[in-house]
Amino acid sequence: MDTQTPAHAAPSLAPRALYEEVAELLRQRIFRRELEPGSWVDELKIAEEYGISRTPLREALKVLAAEGLVTMKVRRGAYVTEVSEKDLRDVYHLLSLLESDAGGEVAAHGSDAAIAELAALHDELEAAHQERDRFFAVNERFHLRLLELADNRWRLQMVSDLRKVMKLNRHHSLFKAGRIEESLAEHRAILAALKARNAALTVQRMKEHFASGLEAAT
Repeated sequence: MDTQTPAHAAPSLAPRALYEEVAELLRQRIFRRELEPGSWVDELKIAEEYGISRTPLREALKVLAAEGLVTMKVRRGAYVTEVSEKDLRDVYHLLSLLESDAGGEVAAHGSDAAIAELAALHDELEAAHQERDRFFAVNERFHLRLLELADNRWRLQMVSDLRKVMKLNRHHSLFKAGRIEESLAEHRAILAALKARNAALTVQRMKEHFASGLEAAT
């Protein structure tokens, strides 16, 4: 009897792990522009590439559709989402509200250790300013860690989903001449406001940061 329980548990775990793994592989291909915005997702080709059936692939596509990264069209399949200027403005508007609120929370109530952790991440950002991909990754870590420290899991989940949509366009905005230097200067201002424990100023600096990001992205 003892040997039957694991045997029953294994089949239910394997398919879930597979479709989640496939979803992550496709997610990264979308972010790297290997699957271009507006392009049709060739299910047969991808299933063959990964050596899987179309069932876990379709489950993976449902995950990506829920995140807004792909759009399902009746009898036509899945397409990589094209982000319009209105989409970007809407996403940046919500990110500005949610992340500035989180910044104000951390400035007012965060521990000294929390501020020091953000300062250390900022130092990494300074060191990465000549490496765009690394800068992009550290920048995201800074923003998500700020949200984690603000300790509202619902806000964190909302921002995580919104940032996935933003990534469909984000790399292009950082490639614009001078944007990395501007972003870095904005981060310095945010960190200074956090260190000063000035919640209102932190909120203002975060909103300015997102306004500049939107301008670069559109």
